[in-house]
Amino acid sequence: MAQARISAKANEGAQQQQPGAGGQLRGRFYRSTVEAFRDAASAMEQEKEILLEMIHNIQNSQDMRHISEGEREELNLTANRLMGRTLTVEVSVETIRNAQQQESLLHATKMIDEIVNKLLDDLEDAKIRLMSLYGACTSDVPAGPIDQKFQSVVIGCAIEDQKKIKRRLETLLRNLENSEKSITLLEHQKSTVRQPCNSKQD
Repeated sequence: MAQARISAKANEGAQQQQPGAGGQLRGRFYRSTVEAFRDAASAMEQEKEILLEMIHNIQNSQDMRHISEGEREELNLTANRLMGRTLTVEVSVETIRNAQQQESLLHATKMIDEIVNKLLDDLEDAKIRLMSLYGACTSDVPAGPIDQKFQSVVIGCAIEDQKKIKRRLETLLRNLENSEKSITLLEHQKSTVRQPCNSKQD
């Protein structure tokens, strides 16, 4: 997939070259090919993140509770093997930053980490705060208030870092939503078990 994108961009650049166009077109062709290469590598980074998240969600899904112990063990072994193989793939696209952009990235990362570290203390409050951070990263009309301070910090980051920050927040919010569903289902199962017990006592 990545190679196809680069080849398509290279062919496009080659077709645009004209006899006598000189170094200007060649320079444009090389720049577009390099950017296509970086875009393809970034796409592979995202694909890796998605794969790891999918495997993690399968391992922690409620469906795992409704299969036999043997099936659950086999599925976990397969998931761990797939996760291990996925982690052997190293894809890294270095973002070029100036000193101000580097400082902004560190500040934004710290603000997110502070909320993540307090997730277990108050899940609902953490979700609200993460949503306000996410609202500061999107051009869509936010569902709730946005964190103005975080928005000003993110604006100071490099464009590639802004995209990564937004993706991280999306992943965190998805994981929180899945956790809430699991907790709700578990509480429902507990209440269902209690009702027959209470009926028998009556």
